[in-house]
Amino acid sequence: MKEIKIKSHILPIIVIAQFCCTSLWFASNSVMGNLVSNFNIFESSLGLLSSTVQFGFIVGTLCFAALTIADRFSPSRVFMGSAIIAALFNFGILWHQNTLNTLLLFRFGTGFFLAGIYPVGMKIAADYFDNGLGKSLGFLVGALVLGTAFPHGLKSIGLAFKWEYIIISTSALSILGALLIYFFVPNGPYRKKSQRLKLTAFFEVFNNVKFKKAAFGYFGHMWELYAFWVFVPFILLAFNKAHGETLHVSGWSFAVIGIGSLGCVAAGYFSNHFGTKRVTRNALLASGICCVLLPLVFQLQEGIFITFLLIWGVMVIADSPLFSTMVAQNAIPHLKGSALTIVNCIGFAISIISIQLVAFLSEIVPPQYLFLILLLGPVFGLFHLRNETKL
Repeated sequence: MKEIKIKSHILPIIVIAQFCCTSLWFASNSVMGNLVSNFNIFESSLGLLSSTVQFGFIVGTLCFAALTIADRFSPSRVFMGSAIIAALFNFGILWHQNTLNTLLLFRFGTGFFLAGIYPVGMKIAADYFDNGLGKSLGFLVGALVLGTAFPHGLKSIGLAFKWEYIIISTSALSILGALLIYFFVPNGPYRKKSQRLKLTAFFEVFNNVKFKKAAFGYFGHMWELYAFWVFVPFILLAFNKAHGETLHVSGWSFAVIGIGSLGCVAAGYFSNHFGTKRVTRNALLASGICCVLLPLVFQLQEGIFITFLLIWGVMVIADSPLFSTMVAQNAIPHLKGSALTIVNCIGFAISIISIQLVAFLSEIVPPQYLFLILLLGPVFGLFHLRNETKL
């Protein structure tokens, strides 16, 4: 079979577009203090606003998967339309008459259409890079990580930087990403189009044992990932309060989340040399160990604490592109887009539970012990990856 040559600009464009569009994800988290003061909402709304984005994403992925949208229609056009609509919902945060309810509505809408961005972006990459998919998705998920951290980075620029600019910038970036995909990334050569609506796709994809093991490992990973990301500012504030330090919360939140992009890229390269499953298991094990070590490291000096959080930031996401690789490679070819979307749907539903649980426990558990509950995720994931030969 003749090897298909892929134009050199395809992967960079997909990566840049993914970064631009996923900057919408945590846009409200980075300006939470401003939302509290401008719209008279409670500081405890952080977990609720974050979970609403996740809930919108879950509902969106359910709809996209049930209607097999990414498999029946051009993924590039689906990505473009979703990115533009998500940007418009994000703009809604600027409405001067917002209440908590309207903010939740706007964040739900943003999350809903992120379902046409993140998993569809992976579908586009899988349609182009049949070989070396792990490395390609390493770059792609790395872009997601940077996009997620980007609002914290903007916030850390300084007090003179108005919070409204963060919302405007993230929305503008999403529209830019939409146009890049539409004009420069046509349908990939490995795309297998589904010819008809297939409402049973949600159940059919789990018939494959290898697919199921990869998906269940991913679910354990997702129990930890977003709860960690959402509460990075919380743990930094808690450290400042406990030790009388003045760590820059927005700046270090950007660094701890953003450094995960390096972990994704490195994991993609390592998977080519050491095997996808081995690298995935080691990363998941390392992030689980970080959950256990936090109570000890929380008592140590600032430099050690920050170094530890940066290491955790790398390990907590490094396995994500590799899980997506295993899911894509073991999915039914003409349902690949729906399979990725379905797994994302369930994974993000799990993340809502862990976020809300951590938010509830934060009222009664000392901050250094709060993240021990996240250890359940890596343990569950490692259990399903324990027999490498059967995956």
